[in-house]
Amino acid sequence: MDTVRWGIIGVGDVTEAKSGPGFQQAEGSSLVAVMRRDGEKAADYARRHGVPRWYDDAEALIHDPDVDAVYVATPPDSHRDYAVRVLEAGKPVYVEKPMARTAAECEDVLAAAERVGQPVFVAYYRRAMPRFVTVKRLLDDGAIGEVHAVAVHASKPSALADGADVPWRVRPEVAGGGLFVDLASHTLDLLDHLLGPVARVTGYAARFGRMTTAEDVVSASFELESGALGSGLWSYGTAEERDEVRILGSAGTLRFSTFGQEPLVLTTAAGEQHIEAPYPATVQLPLIQSVVDELTGRGTCPSTGASAMRTARVVDALLDEHRARHAITFA
Repeated sequence: MDTVRWGIIGVGDVTEAKSGPGFQQAEGSSLVAVMRRDGEKAADYARRHGVPRWYDDAEALIHDPDVDAVYVATPPDSHRDYAVRVLEAGKPVYVEKPMARTAAECEDVLAAAERVGQPVFVAYYRRAMPRFVTVKRLLDDGAIGEVHAVAVHASKPSALADGADVPWRVRPEVAGGGLFVDLASHTLDLLDHLLGPVARVTGYAARFGRMTTAEDVVSASFELESGALGSGLWSYGTAEERDEVRILGSAGTLRFSTFGQEPLVLTTAAGEQHIEAPYPATVQLPLIQSVVDELTGRGTCPSTGASAMRTARVVDALLDEHRARHAITFA
């Protein structure tokens, strides 16, 4: 196909600026239909974003003959169901991250893709963002020599207020876990892209908050297939706010944040260099463009069902014991 005509299932907040406009801005792409169970909200989104059609029923959108591919942007507890239904309709699917709540649910999606011969793409969009394209180029060009180690430290105060409704992002039955699943998965997936897959991982998860059974502190030790070693600490209820990834090599160190826009910091024998690396206006646009390019035969997408599965397995390995201890199960 020369142009990919997209439908979106679930036009919530993430589709307002981060992703939705990207399907209209990408070359060779158009957004022709949106769906939300609340028909009034679907109609409002379509009107505000200039989308020709809206639905309040997912099946109607999935089987719309003018929809070539579907973006699933609902919370994670419905990712598997919607993705499988799209695939079984013979259409490619682009799934919001994480691909599903657990690796087992991801396996169901990949099995459906294999049965019908359609691709799965996952919105780990940092793989294609110019900021991290720059990081990967520096690493691949040997700016810090051979990579020996990586250290991740992410922390932020709790956003949960006593008496307030608990957001779905920290309800394990919906999200698969807490902010570790929602946010740290971005970093873990990015490291897979920058440095290669994790070969072994071990760690611990704990819960200090009492409004949800979700983990809010996770520590990890891991070994990459390259032989480099890594450590991670994620805390989502402490006073310190920090977002730092340090990659240590034989000839230098590269430091950056996953979610910030401050310059990258490259330290070598020549000194410290600050490299500007801002976000694009529509953060998912570069990855959406790569999906469109693959579907139209002009390129390849760096974030696939297979790569997202690797991230899901790392997340599961770090949370399995916590889930069992708190009787967190998934139907």
